Amino acid sequence: MMTRTPVAEILKSESAAETALVQGWVRTKRDSKAFSFIEINDGSCLSNLQIVADATLDGYDESVLPLTTGASVSIEGKIIPSQGKGQQWEMQATSVTMLGEAESDFPLQKKGHSMEFLRSIAHLRPRSNLFGAVFRVRSRMAYSIHRFFQERGFLYVHTPIITGSDCEGAGEMFRVVTTAGEEIKLGDDEFFGDPTYLTVSGQLEGETFACALSNIYTFGPTFRAENSHTSRHASEFWMIEPEIAFCDLNQDMDLAEEMLKFLVSDVLESCAEDLQFFDRFIDKGLIERLEWVRDRKFERVSYTEAVELLQKSGQTFEYPVEYGANLQSEHERYLTETHFQCPTTVYNYPKEIKPFYMRRNDDGKTVAAMDLLVPGIGEIVGGSQREERLTILRENMKEHDLQEDDYWWYVDLRRYGSVPHAGFGLGFERLLMFVTGVANIRDVIPFPRTPGSADF
Repeated sequence: MMTRTPVAEILKSESAAETALVQGWVRTKRDSKAFSFIEINDGSCLSNLQIVADATLDGYDESVLPLTTGASVSIEGKIIPSQGKGQQWEMQATSVTMLGEAESDFPLQKKGHSMEFLRSIAHLRPRSNLFGAVFRVRSRMAYSIHRFFQERGFLYVHTPIITGSDCEGAGEMFRVVTTAGEEIKLGDDEFFGDPTYLTVSGQLEGETFACALSNIYTFGPTFRAENSHTSRHASEFWMIEPEIAFCDLNQDMDLAEEMLKFLVSDVLESCAEDLQFFDRFIDKGLIERLEWVRDRKFERVSYTEAVELLQKSGQTFEYPVEYGANLQSEHERYLTETHFQCPTTVYNYPKEIKPFYMRRNDDGKTVAAMDLLVPGIGEIVGGSQREERLTILRENMKEHDLQEDDYWWYVDLRRYGSVPHAGFGLGFERLLMFVTGVANIRDVIPFPRTPGSADF
């Protein structure tokens, strides 16, 4: 039996082939008296492969003429130089088999569709040019993240999705409960004995492994029960969270900046066709901006200096700039796009606006935290040096109204061979928004989970 050849492989080939088998879905078909032109796509690349099927082909009336957009096909034929413009090769069909017909109401016809409409058919939208490109890039970026850390000696650790710890201290967590029919069981009927939640971060558990294996990273889903409907927030999203032992804030910032340059370089090299599509139809100037990030040195500025720069900028912001308040996206973009004109890392934030686990600086007012900001998005990475000193960690927990008994195992790490360590979190969907130019987080994740919507 002949092995299927991906369309991407055929289109990149340097020579014709006597025979090949391609399988995919019909994008368009044009019939004439002598032959039909069929364009198919199998998801391996953005471009379609043009098939020429002569009317003299056996089974032409039964297998070719009934084909409509969306139908799945298996086609054997010869790969020959294309007579038309736009691609080097086309296929001269020797047999065409319809594997699955598409009914006449197939929603992805050859016309423009809104993002909102495509979200309503999330089971079909990967077949569109845009979402095929998005999810190919998503796959490549996941591979590149693993490659970056594996090549540097990091160990991949799976941290739990169900947890009893609120890492961020915000309380915006989904609770895990059992059900009996329509009745929800709480209290004495807790499945795990104590209240449990879907994790907001694997960081705390990741620290336990960093304090044994030195350099580790996690890569998995996280959940926030935040009733936000912005284009940057989702209830389920993926996070990459490295933890590094014997590491301070400067080394943490070095790794985050190195990682981002690596990922941007890789997507420019490995996803060129899809990026050209995004640059043309989604975000003009995208490739130039990515090359800018790849090639330029990153800037670093303290939070205090950043606030002063924003206050003296003469700009009118929707959110006032005040010391002690979190920087908003508009502030972060001003720093990267207007003032420094390059990616910027802001560090040493007021302790009041950061979680309990961040290391207190000697000034007693700030913590060793950092955010890596990029043009077009704002914050893409957030991290810190962790508080390794037992006494100060306990003080921080009291200030944040946390019960030490709830985090006894985390406190233990400071009792048994504590070391300086640091880490950060990279929001995977934020990264994808940055490298594709797609403006809404709902459009870079296969099945978005947002307040009021958990379809599919």
